[in-house]
Amino acid sequence: MANDRLGSRGRRDFLIRLGAMGVGAIAGLPSGMYGRGESDREIFERTLRWGIGAGLLHGQVGKNMAALGEHFIGTPYVAHSLEEPGEEHLVINLRGFDCLTLVENCLAISRCLSSAKTSFDDFSAQLQRIRYAGGTVNGYPSRLHYFTDWITDNVQKGIVQDCTMTLDGEEYRKTINFMSAHRTSYAQLVDDTALARVRIVEARLSGGALHRVPRERIASISGSLHNGDIVGTVTSREGMDIAHTGMVIWKDGAAKFLHAPLLGGAVTISERSLAEYVSRSESVTGIVVARPLAVEG
Repeated sequence: MANDRLGSRGRRDFLIRLGAMGVGAIAGLPSGMYGRGESDREIFERTLRWGIGAGLLHGQVGKNMAALGEHFIGTPYVAHSLEEPGEEHLVINLRGFDCLTLVENCLAISRCLSSAKTSFDDFSAQLQRIRYAGGTVNGYPSRLHYFTDWITDNVQKGIVQDCTMTLDGEEYRKTINFMSAHRTSYAQLVDDTALARVRIVEARLSGGALHRVPRERIASISGSLHNGDIVGTVTSREGMDIAHTGMVIWKDGAAKFLHAPLLGGAVTISERSLAEYVSRSESVTGIVVARPLAVEG
């Protein structure tokens, strides 16, 4: 998630540049990839038809996520997709993903299929609830920019369970201040009020214990990972918590990493196991794991 961002490019889009490792794009047009001129609504409706045909209606959310992620293999990597002019608003883009928007969109669609609430408005509501603090759009700082905050907020909303500590995790402490320390990289943070709100989040994250499964323990806990578990790679980079995100998918008897990497340019599955994938980056100190929960109501 290299520090080459300018203007309104958001931290969420930048994160994937630090931890991105992957393989080349798959040739041809995969089932999840968009057709020329196809709108986001049309992609959503086509994906829903595929999901229903694949037996995902009323399915378990995590299993649905893994299936949807695989369905989107080959979809292009697109950076800065949430940074649009004007006031902060919900951005929907199913034509391309960064690492976190892949996770968010798969989670939102999975919850629609699981609950059999499958209109485009249902999807939009799910996506907004996942992406914003308390599910409410209230300016740029209300977007869950730090992935640690993303997990905490979605735990409170009953969307995911934080499994990190139950998977042989450990506590650690770190000052989280990347956004405020790089204020000039964010057009939105020219506003002092927005900056102050971001600093409140950073102080909260810095003031408590953070959690991770250390990289050397990942192989030993891999058997406890489920299809669709959401994974963030913990980074040693100063001021930052998580460098890259994706999800678990079991293939060939191994827990692998399904993600949207910058390198390779498209949604893909790691050739190696998740543990081996993490071991390739010296800057990754461990992982966090969030498990999607059943939709209530």
